[in-house]
Amino acid sequence: MKVLILGGDGYLGWPTTMNLSACDHEVSIVDNYLRRNICREEDSEALFPVPNLHDRVKIWQEQSGKKINTYIGDLCNWDFISRVFSETQPDTVIHYAEQPSAPYSMLSRETATLTLKNNLEVTANVIFAVKEFAPNAHIIKLGTMGEYGTPDIDIEEGWIDISHKGRSQKFLYPRQAGSLYHTTKVMDTDLLWFYVRMWDLKVTDLMQGPVYGLHTDENQGNEELFPFFNYDELFGTVLNRFIVQAVAGYPLTVYGKGGQTRGYLDLRDTLQCVKLSLENPAQRGELRIFNQFVETFSVNQLADKVQKIGNRFNLDVQIKSLPNPRKEAEEHYYNPIHTGLLDLGLKPHYLTEDVLSEMMETVLKYKDNINESCIFRGIQW
Repeated sequence: MKVLILGGDGYLGWPTTMNLSACDHEVSIVDNYLRRNICREEDSEALFPVPNLHDRVKIWQEQSGKKINTYIGDLCNWDFISRVFSETQPDTVIHYAEQPSAPYSMLSRETATLTLKNNLEVTANVIFAVKEFAPNAHIIKLGTMGEYGTPDIDIEEGWIDISHKGRSQKFLYPRQAGSLYHTTKVMDTDLLWFYVRMWDLKVTDLMQGPVYGLHTDENQGNEELFPFFNYDELFGTVLNRFIVQAVAGYPLTVYGKGGQTRGYLDLRDTLQCVKLSLENPAQRGELRIFNQFVETFSVNQLADKVQKIGNRFNLDVQIKSLPNPRKEAEEHYYNPIHTGLLDLGLKPHYLTEDVLSEMMETVLKYKDNINESCIFRGIQW
C-alpha cells in the first residue's frame, strides 16, 4: 500500500515508519519537529540525541535498502498538506501528528492554545485532504484511553448500547477527559464521527494506553534508529520515567495514593496494532474504534516492578509518594474491554522482568545524560 505517516519523527511515528517500510509498503512521512522544538524550549531533552528525520531515513535505507519519502512542514498549512496528499495519493493515512503531552497542555494559556490549534486544525485538514485528494483512503487515527477517564462502569470498546424509556440506540461511549490534551482527542473523535456520517469516510480510531519501551525488530543492533526516549514530566510516559529515575537514584515519583490504573502496552505492540488496522481496514462510512492496550497496572504496581528489577542491578531504588499535582482519582474502578485487536490477531508482549531488564540496561548506557531537574516540576491542574 501507499502509506502516509503524519508525525513520522515521533516516539511512535518513527518505529511505525520502519516497521511498515520493512513490510514493503510504500511509505511517506511528514513532520514539523514540533516535539523536538518544545523539548528544547522547556529544557526537556530526550535521554540521548536522535538524528534528524532526513538522517534517520538515510540510515534506514542503508540498513534495509528501503526508501522513504520525507516531507518537513506544518500540517496546519493547507498549501503544504495539499501538496503532500496530491503527491503521495495514499491508500492509508496514519495520523500521529499531534502535541502529545497532557502536562504540557496544562502548563499555561499559551501551551493550551498551541495544543488546541495544532491538534484540531491538523485533524480537520487531514479530513479535508482525504476528501479532496484521496477519497478512498483509510484514516488510522491515534486516540487515547484517556478520552474515557475513569468511569465507575466497564469501559466498552468505543461504543455503548443505551436503553432509555423503552427505546434503544448505540452511541459513542461517554468521554470525560482529564486534561486539555485528552479533551482535544475527544474532539478528534467527534470530528471524525461527524465526517464519517457526512462523507462516508473510512476511519479506525485507536484508543491507546501509555506505551513503554525502546526496542523493535527494526532497530535491533542500531541505536541510531531508536525512537525518542523522554523521561521528563512533560513527555515521558510513566514506566519510561521510572526506569530512568531508578538508574539516576531519583526516588520514583508516585502521585498521591498511587492507585491510578491504566492500560499499558509495549512499543512493539503499538506497531502490531497499527499494522493489523492497516491490513484490515474499516468499511466506508464506518468509525471503528479499538481499545489499544495489553495489561492494566496501577502506578504502585509499576513502581514495585521497577524497584524489584533495580535490585537485580544493585540499584538503591526508593519509592516516594508526592502530593498529587493533578486533579484525578487516585483510587478507582477500571475495567476496559479490549477484544477487537486480539480478534484481528494481536500477539501481545507482556511486561516481564526480562523486558524491564533490557530497558534498564539501555538506560544505564546513557546514565550520564540524565538531567534530574526535568524529572519532576509539579505542573498542576
